Formats: sequence, structure tokens, C-alpha cells
Amino acid sequence: MFKKELDPEDFYYSPEGYIVFTEKYHLKRGHCCKSGCKHCPYGFDKKTGNFIKDNPKK
Repeated sequence: MFKKELDPEDFYYSPEGYIVFTEKYHLKRGHCCKSGCKHCPYGFDKKTGNFIKDNPKK
């Protein structure tokens, strides 16, 4: 398996230097990783372990 290169619109760097994935990247990826990502289009709530939104944005 190989890793695909990230496009510039897939992420940005936080002030602390971390990579933050954008909503566009998560939608391209096609599934929720259940990590509580800042821009999760799937509505996962890491505190409760539940999905808040019914469907991902299209």
C-alpha cells in the first residue's frame, strides 16, 4: 500500500505546527476515523463517541 500525496487544500498547519485536515480532505477520504477531528464532516463527537449529524456533507 502506498500513501497518496496531500493536496494543499487538504490541510493547513495550526499555530502549534500540527497538520489539521480540512473537511474537503475528510470527504475525499470517505470515512470517519473517530478521532474527533476539528473539521469532521461526519459529525463524530469524541466526548460521547456518537455521531451528531445524520449524513456527511456532499
